[in-house]
Amino acid sequence: MSHSIIRFPALRDRYGISRSRLYVWMAEGKFPRPIRLGERSVGWLENEVEDWLRGRVESSRQETRIA
Repeated sequence: MSHSIIRFPALRDRYGISRSRLYVWMAEGKFPRPIRLGERSVGWLENEVEDWLRGRVESSRQETRIA
């Protein structure tokens, strides 16, 4: 298993998530927590973010079928 790290600019560009929304979701336990890379830098494990995205897609698809 690869442990690629995504920094915030790539996360924002790839998934369209604003910094404020990201931190709200993390506080609510709805988004993976970052890992500390240094004193003032963090990143997210790409596989955890991909798992989160798959969950969002599945949830969205189920809501569409129900509605």
